[in-house]
Amino acid sequence: MDAVLAATSIGITELKKNPSAVIRDAGADTVVILHHNKPSAYLVPARSYEALMDVLDDLQLLPVVQQRIANWQSDPDKVIDMSREELEHIALAAPKKSARVAAKSSRH
Repeated sequence: MDAVLAATSIGITELKKNPSAVIRDAGADTVVILHHNKPSAYLVPARSYEALMDVLDDLQLLPVVQQRIANWQSDPDKVIDMSREELEHIALAAPKKSARVAAKSSRH
């Protein structure tokens, strides 16, 4: 049997009857949607989904950070000194390609 990763479940037929009530009753909880008693989808609150996308964005940066650490360890003399303000300025000026933006663009 497939793993069910939510405390609450509902059949797809029941969901079709009154989706607004299901969303309202779920509150901040995730609901698994079952089709023939197998998970077919998850109804995830917007706040949880956004937090998940933030985590995915952070995980995408991990290889970059690891590479920069490896570069520094191989040649510490090539370090460029920067202040926190300079780094913040660069971070704010750089266009952010997040998992959310990628997901939106893949739908079009």
